[in-house]
Amino acid sequence: MNISLPFSILYEDDHYIAINKPAGIMVHRTSITEDKEFILQLLRDQIQLKLNPIHRLDRGTTGVLIFAKGGEAASLLGKQFQKQVVGKQYLAIIRGFIDEPTWTVDYPLAKEIWLDKKEAITHFERLGQVELPVAIGRYKTARYTLVKAMPETGRRHQIRRHLSHLRHPIIGDKRHGDVKHNRYWKEQFGIGQMLLHAQSLQLTHPYEEKRITIEAPLDSKFQEALNLLKITLKNLGG
Repeated sequence: MNISLPFSILYEDDHYIAINKPAGIMVHRTSITEDKEFILQLLRDQIQLKLNPIHRLDRGTTGVLIFAKGGEAASLLGKQFQKQVVGKQYLAIIRGFIDEPTWTVDYPLAKEIWLDKKEAITHFERLGQVELPVAIGRYKTARYTLVKAMPETGRRHQIRRHLSHLRHPIIGDKRHGDVKHNRYWKEQFGIGQMLLHAQSLQLTHPYEEKRITIEAPLDSKFQEALNLLKITLKNLGG
C-alpha cells in the first residue's frame, strides 16, 4: 500500500473533520478484505482523537470523506445522510460518448443479488468529451466522457453500477468496468486507479445550523488523466 501521509485535511472544527481520501485504501475494517491499515485508524493516529465514521467511499474512490469527533456528532450528521439531504457531487471519466447534456438514471439496486432491490437515483451532467485515435476492442477510436454525478440515494457502488448499466463504465473500475480500456490506461499511461472522485459535500452543520460546502481537489492521477484528454475543469465547485 502506497498511501501519502499525513492525510490532507479539508475541514475541521470541534465536531467534525473531513479529509481528501486517497485511492487504494478502505475507510474502516471490513470482513471483505485482509488489509491491515485503514483510514479510520490512520487518521485517529494523525490527530490523536477517537473518530466515528459517518459515510464511506470505495477503496478506489478519492475525495471528500467526513468523520465525527464523537457519537452524538456522528448520529446527528448521519441522519442527514439517511434522509438523503446531503448534496454529493462526483467526477468520473467514463468509456464512450453521451449524447444528452444531462440525464437521470432511476434503476433500483440490491446490495447483494439475493436481497430485494431498493430505489437508486443518480443525476448526471456531461462536462467534456474526447475521441482518441487508438483502437481498443472492436472500435477504431476510443471515446471518453467526463461526467459529474449527483447521487440522490446512497446504494452500494451506485454511481459505478448505474454507469455500467448504461454501458459507459468508469475507467479503472475493476469490478464494473471494461477490462480492455482499463488495461490500456494502465499500460499506456500508468493510470490504474479508478477515475471516480468525490468532488464535494454540501450539508447543514448540526451544531451551527448553517449550510456548508466541503470541496476536494483532484488527486494527481485524475488530473493527469484530464491533462492527457486535454479536458480543462473551469469550475470545480459545480
